[in-house]
Formats: sequence, structure tokens, C-alpha cells
Amino acid sequence: MKIGLFFGSFNPIHIGHLIIANHLVEHTDLQEVWFVVTPHNPHKKKSTLLDDYQRLHMVRLATESYHKIKGSDIEFKLPQPNYTIHTLAHLEDKFPQQEFSLIMGADNLSQIHSWKNGDLLLERYSIYVYPRVQDRDIDKGVYPTSVYWVEAPIIELSATQIRAMLREGKNIRPLVPLEVFDYLEKNAFYRK
Repeated sequence: MKIGLFFGSFNPIHIGHLIIANHLVEHTDLQEVWFVVTPHNPHKKKSTLLDDYQRLHMVRLATESYHKIKGSDIEFKLPQPNYTIHTLAHLEDKFPQQEFSLIMGADNLSQIHSWKNGDLLLERYSIYVYPRVQDRDIDKGVYPTSVYWVEAPIIELSATQIRAMLREGKNIRPLVPLEVFDYLEKNAFYRK
């Protein structure tokens, strides 16, 4: 089975994440997409993150009605900060019968050389890249043929925007799945 790994903090997960994941699983050769909830991205401050298990719970709430999309806590069991190359090695050991690919926005791909073993990621794994508005002029010719440019919807929505809206008391209902909205409301997350 070919599985696309969509790494992120998902702080919180929102409809943009789901639109991209669903598009990839329906319009590429990926058979499943796993949202890999990252406890500690080395490029982000951990202090800004909601508890790991709360974020994972919201991902699972958001994906429970999707048969080909699910949440994963695989990085919770690995040393932190989390590096994609280490997670992939762990997954290949744990699930040798699966083929893993990466999913990322064009903005992240343009920074992959700054990642731990970024060149190895480009060399060893297929990468499905979805477009971002700010990266329309990216030079696709500098990347290997293992990078697949997906004509997915351009979603300009971020968890940072959602957290800011919650702090300001604004309605985010259209921006997150209903189950996630209810959970956020019940727990008053990101309000301070």
C-alpha cells in the first residue's frame, strides 16, 4: 500500500488540511494519507503548541469519517525534536510492507535543503507537493523526478490564523470540522 505522510503540528487541524489530504488520496496513486502529529518540530517553538494528545484527538475527530485518511501518533514514541528522516526510518522498520511518501506544500519543499538529511529525503522518497500562493514561481526543474506537483486546490488558511481568531473571540465554525469546533468550544482552547 502507498501511504502519504502529511506531517504537521495540526495546532489545530482545519478544513484546509482535510481538503488537501482528500484531494491527494482521491486524485493520485496514494491509497491512504496519514496526518502525522508532530510533538516537536525543530523549526517551531514547542511552547506555542497545545498538548500533543489534545492535537492528536482533534485530528482523529476530524478524520473519523474518512476511510482513507487517519491520524498517527508515531512521532510521540520517538526522540524529540522530531526529524522526518528518523520518522521515515522508524516507519519502514515497523511497516516494511508499506511504501511511504511525503506530502508537503511548495513552501516547505523550497526549504527542504535546510532539513536534517533533506537531500536524502529528495533522493529516497517520493514527495507530493501541493501549491501555495506565494510559491507560484518556484523553479520545478531543479527538483528530481521523485517530486510530484499536484494540481490541488490552493488553500490559504493557517492554524495560526485560527488561533488568533479564537483569541479575538471570532467565529471559526466554517474553518474547522464540526467535531473539532465543538471540542475547541467545550475546552476553550487558544482563548488566551
